[in-house]
Amino acid sequence: MLVNTGRREVVRFLWTLVLGLFLGGLLTKLVEVSPIDPDAAPRVFLLTSVDASIGPLAVDLVAVAFVLGPVTLTLNVLTLVGIAIVAMIVRSWI
Repeated sequence: MLVNTGRREVVRFLWTLVLGLFLGGLLTKLVEVSPIDPDAAPRVFLLTSVDASIGPLAVDLVAVAFVLGPVTLTLNVLTLVGIAIVAMIVRSWI
């Protein structure tokens, strides 16, 4: 039997990305609260980030109106490390 695995791979990719972003955020917070000198070069390198944002998006229907946003994505080195760790774990399990 032929099985369509394309949808399963997309779902696996999205879960890997979401969990990696959460792990990267956790690693970033751990470095922020660590007792490393605030002006130390490794800390500055690890915490320098790029922000991308979209929004706000307003939807006004007759009965319901809502505003979504702004949605912001913050990427730094530790976020990429978190995504890589989760990707390696998922790859080794499957």
